[in-house]
Amino acid sequence: MRRFRLAAISISTLLASARVASAAGDAAAGEVTFKVCRTCHQIGESARNFVGPELNGVVGRKAGTVSGYNYSDANKNSGLTWDEATLTKYLKTPREVVPGTKMAFPGLPRDSDIANVIAYLKQFGPDGKKL
Repeated sequence: MRRFRLAAISISTLLASARVASAAGDAAAGEVTFKVCRTCHQIGESARNFVGPELNGVVGRKAGTVSGYNYSDANKNSGLTWDEATLTKYLKTPREVVPGTKMAFPGLPRDSDIANVIAYLKQFGPDGKKL
């Protein structure tokens, strides 16, 4: 009985750790998933506005504020700040979070992909250098 309890506690601890790691995201996996985003967005030291705005320093930035990018009124006037919670919702269903956005991407269906992309984005400061 004692062995069973120890095994159950060990399994519960491992599962809880896996959930925390999953929620935190994996930047390397996020870089792979971000290839879908590269169709419209650039990130890194040489990033420029493209179909969508460059994403350097996006985590923590106010929506609609990248210089030189022509945002939709919906995005400029959304009042959003791209924190992890807002990005999580937006990357799942962009048009629900910002109705009228010109972002045509339908969203990432898997929560793990979203967490991984956010972990990848968090690596880049406003200057495009990795933190």
